[in-house]
Amino acid sequence: MPKNNIVGVIPARLQSKRFPRKMLVDINGKPLIQHTYENALSSKKLDTLVIATESKEIYDCAKQFGANVVMTSFDCLSGTDRVAEAIENNPEFAHTKIVVNIQGDEPNLASSTIDSVVQALEDDENAEVSTACVKIDSAKDLHNASVVKCTINLNGQALYFSRAMIPHGKTGEFKSELVYYKHFGIYCFRKDFLLKYGSLPSTPLQLAEDLEQLKILEHGYHIHVVEVETDSIGIDTPEDLKKFLQSRPNL
Repeated sequence: MPKNNIVGVIPARLQSKRFPRKMLVDINGKPLIQHTYENALSSKKLDTLVIATESKEIYDCAKQFGANVVMTSFDCLSGTDRVAEAIENNPEFAHTKIVVNIQGDEPNLASSTIDSVVQALEDDENAEVSTACVKIDSAKDLHNASVVKCTINLNGQALYFSRAMIPHGKTGEFKSELVYYKHFGIYCFRKDFLLKYGSLPSTPLQLAEDLEQLKILEHGYHIHVVEVETDSIGIDTPEDLKKFLQSRPNL
């Protein structure tokens, strides 16, 4: 396998709306971004792992703990745009075939999940993107607009993503006999499609739900969704950080 055929990229910006400077927040002696990077290194499918950032402060921090890191512009509107820029502007990724966008604020993402989404894209020649979901067994999560839900066809490809409860049924009540899925934000792209994605115009459902992945579906492309057993805790707010620390007492 050629070097850098499969590349994992962790987009990391310094200022986020709900938790400014969270990438550098200290978690038991290490910044959040270091936990995420070191966790992702255990993936068996990635040839290379790199952090992409617009922040000199994050860049310097990443260099200090030995990470592969590249600078990107301040103009990136999303993490996906940052990942694409990092891949497009660095010659070392000229022969890359598959790119995995790994969220910088998910330090406990299972390496098996990374490997599963890569394998899914390799196996499904009709898909341009793959991602992951986990079963929802809580009515509270199902009705939480911050928890993105998804539905999948019989071939494992995404039908729809929503902040609302799907499937909804006639009453909108949680039914234990039905299967509900939570989508979490890891995306595995074919490189050519990743570089094309940014030029695709925004779409009505994408804007209505405020979900980037709907743009892919609305333009007629396929997303393969892998069901995994292990959930991932994203750290979007200081409250999320508290929950994460409570879930990892031995970290």
